[in-house]
Amino acid sequence: MPARTATARWEGGLRDGSGTMRLGSGAYEGAYSFASRFEDGTGTNPEELLGAAHAGCFSMALSAGLERGGHPPTSVDTTAHVHLERADGGFRIGRIELECTAVVPGVDDAAFQEEAAAAKAGCPVSQALAAVDISLTATLAG
Repeated sequence: MPARTATARWEGGLRDGSGTMRLGSGAYEGAYSFASRFEDGTGTNPEELLGAAHAGCFSMALSAGLERGGHPPTSVDTTAHVHLERADGGFRIGRIELECTAVVPGVDDAAFQEEAAAAKAGCPVSQALAAVDISLTATLAG
């Protein structure tokens, strides 16, 4: 498997500086700043990009598990709420809340919840974030 890359460049001090983050594939490049990370400023931030990675990984893992179980989904929509919190004089990502809604013909809620829990535990991004409290709300739609 190839290694995936991303780059970041920061110029200036913490509060008055600014930067750019770029995916190695070229699919995304965006500005970030103190305001976009710690306030409601324009631009992206590391937590938002981490949330996108987690939501994408979980959605794929859930889709794979459902398909293996004979219930390929029509759609899996996941949102990740990543919480940056003050801790021990600094900051840490203390929790991530995954919210998922999926359309899966022919599956009952018990089997869906089992697959969702397995996807949360097994997706590589969840595993990489094992030190973070990750919660999941999974809803079967349709």
